[in-house]
Amino acid sequence: MTEPGSLTARALPGHEGSSAQRGALAVAGVVAVVAITLAAVLARPALAGTSSSGLGSAAVTAAAEGPATEGTTVPATGHTTEVTVTVQGMTLTPSSIEVPAGDTLRVVFANQGDQRHDLVFANGSATESIAPGTQATLDVGVVTGNLDAWCSLPGHRQMGMALQVIAVGGPAGAGAVRDLQDDVQVPTMADLLAAAATATPSPAELPPLEATTDHVVTFTVTEKVQDVAAGLARTVWTYNGSSPGPVLHGRVGDTFRITLVNGGTMGHSIDFHAGELAPDGPMRTIEPGESLEYTFTATRAGIWMYHCSTMPMSQHIANGMFGAVVIEPVDLEPVDRQFVLVQSDQYLGADGAPADAAKVAAGIPDVVGFNGRAFQYDAHPLAARAGERVRIWVLDAGPNASWSFHVVGTQFDTVWSEGAYTVRHGVSSDGLTSGVTGAQTLALLAAEGGFVELVPVEAGHYALVNHQMSLAEKGAHGLLEVSD
Repeated sequence: MTEPGSLTARALPGHEGSSAQRGALAVAGVVAVVAITLAAVLARPALAGTSSSGLGSAAVTAAAEGPATEGTTVPATGHTTEVTVTVQGMTLTPSSIEVPAGDTLRVVFANQGDQRHDLVFANGSATESIAPGTQATLDVGVVTGNLDAWCSLPGHRQMGMALQVIAVGGPAGAGAVRDLQDDVQVPTMADLLAAAATATPSPAELPPLEATTDHVVTFTVTEKVQDVAAGLARTVWTYNGSSPGPVLHGRVGDTFRITLVNGGTMGHSIDFHAGELAPDGPMRTIEPGESLEYTFTATRAGIWMYHCSTMPMSQHIANGMFGAVVIEPVDLEPVDRQFVLVQSDQYLGADGAPADAAKVAAGIPDVVGFNGRAFQYDAHPLAARAGERVRIWVLDAGPNASWSFHVVGTQFDTVWSEGAYTVRHGVSSDGLTSGVTGAQTLALLAAEGGFVELVPVEAGHYALVNHQMSLAEKGAHGLLEVSD
């Protein structure tokens, strides 16, 4: 086993000599330490033989139209069937349409929902994305066989926004389709480490408290493409251009006045767990170009999640729309260093696409990261000195994976979880055991948070991990680099 701090370079298990490993080890200094530490802490023999090339490709949709039986034709009748399809919540009504085979189909698409939708047919005809309260008319063409249709916005089809056109009197089975996507090869540990080494790390230091008790902040929704690994990118939806969004820091009693501006291409919203108020107005979905005011007072301490609450909520969170609000307990003692780590799961679609909604629903992530990127604090470690008291605030943003937070080589003498200390300076919450108790993990489900405190006793590289090790191996891993 490689000793922490050793600079002897060797490949990650299963990636000896791979191009991604060579790229990662070519980065001077700290990345060599990272690769070695990862190899020591996260040995993965199962990765042997996994290729790290050819990641991702564009999604393709196969559309079939016409008779299922070879040589069978359906003559056009010259008639037009007109049908109104309405959006209600996250459903299309009706869910099936009967059209005489050979008729031309014209659809009036009426959006009675609370966010943008479109309607796409398997033969390629489609509406634009239309706003709530509006409608569009679409000529689908001559119906020669059964035909699928759906809303193409990410995650909407998976929530049930689909219908089928049934060609009455036409050949059975004609025109039925399913979405086809080229296989997306999930990036390996070496791929993710190489990408993290060349990316600018997200700041992990807790922002200082402001003198004011009245915080005025603008959150602007943006949509952009982010590299995941060489040859594979994903579309992310963000608050103020980053995922997680900005960390807000305040005290019990502080007021936060948020202006949410939707600069994206679809409906978005925001929900602050740090406040208590009726969701109807401030948490509503707003259209592109719109804004709203959201004011809340922090009445209780904690590290509170905020996130987009537009349906499907799992898709919006998985695409990057989340962040943390740290409200300090009134008796919080000063420490030498404070960091914030937010864990999130990623479900990769095709290259450049948003999260794969079917994978999100299945709940098995491809990549897990701290503060938005896998392994970024291995390539760019957090820093502290031996003997310093370090406080790490942690929040599990999900949308699915849990987090067993552990720091290799240390023990927590203070743990605060969801509003209460379980251990404080070595004293258990029952107050009966003094000076000899501590904790090895802080366990969090999605949307839970807290903080731990530790004092590293000597210089070295201390791994920050999710002790659900399969998730650590997917990127929920970093380093605290402690100097003398």
